[in-house]
Amino acid sequence: MKTVLEELCGCTAPSGFEAPAVQVASRLLEPLVDELQVDRMGNLIGVRRCGRPGAKKLLLDAHLDEIGLLVTGVADGFLRFRSIGGVDPRMLPGREVWVLTQPPLPGVVTCQPPHLHDGEEESKSIPLSDLRIDVGMSQEQTEAKIPVGTPVVYRGSCFSLGTEQMCGKALDDRSCFVVLLRTMELLANRKLDVDVYVMGSTREEVSGVGATVGTWSIQPDCCVAVDVTHGRTPDGPTDKTFTLGGGPAIGVGPNMTRWMTKRMLEKAKDRNIPYQQEVMSGHTGTNGWEMQISREGVATSVLSLPLKYMHTPIETLSLSDLEQTARLLAAFTEDLGKEWPL
Repeated sequence: MKTVLEELCGCTAPSGFEAPAVQVASRLLEPLVDELQVDRMGNLIGVRRCGRPGAKKLLLDAHLDEIGLLVTGVADGFLRFRSIGGVDPRMLPGREVWVLTQPPLPGVVTCQPPHLHDGEEESKSIPLSDLRIDVGMSQEQTEAKIPVGTPVVYRGSCFSLGTEQMCGKALDDRSCFVVLLRTMELLANRKLDVDVYVMGSTREEVSGVGATVGTWSIQPDCCVAVDVTHGRTPDGPTDKTFTLGGGPAIGVGPNMTRWMTKRMLEKAKDRNIPYQQEVMSGHTGTNGWEMQISREGVATSVLSLPLKYMHTPIETLSLSDLEQTARLLAAFTEDLGKEWPL
């Protein structure tokens, strides 16, 4: 899982520009499914068929896009930009980035040395509109090499943090696609009674349109949105964060289908899989929000992986949580057709 995480998270693939991540994910998923395709929205969709006529369809989704920036112009050789998705401007000054030209160019987000602060600026967040990217070129060179609309992402992949955790960019949500790969490995020699669809969806960070279109075309009977949730940190509220190493967080709330939530909880208890419960009283902040209202409606569950420092270049997770989340998804899938609620 470490190797796959490093490979997937090393891809430069912000929302709307996911092709590099889709290409790698496609190679990883292909041996585990019977059919594979990339749809018009760029979603990667694989299916393992159970061979039963009229079998129910289960869709497992994790998005492949990451947050990023988009070049809007050049001023004195420095790039102006806007955000793609929920970028925290506090994370940007002094940050190394890739400007996704062909080939990509390295850059750094400008920052003011502490010697030049007036004392009050130290505690302030600099607005995105006031930040620039330095690519070390003149105005003319920059305009010639970097057109408006060029995407930008944090530089780097991910790395081990201690013996149990991994840290880096784009773990939201490529770590959960790794969970789906591991789930399909666990199910590889098991006889299934449902057709299992795996979707690596696009554009979750900006609209959820990838999952919307993908779910519409697949027409699943039920779906599970697998995404990250907030891991516990010293400065985080305990009622809104979850323990790394404590297992997946099972979503509980009005927008999750009750029988699916109940089945998740029962399977975790039956298999001695550690789990946590996440109360979601409104919008889940995941693709599950869009997937549940596809066509005439789809039974939906949300399963989340605790992640520290979400939407930063140092997102951090527990490797044991990856395995436990995959085990729970595999347990949920087995005998689903036989145990389908009336």
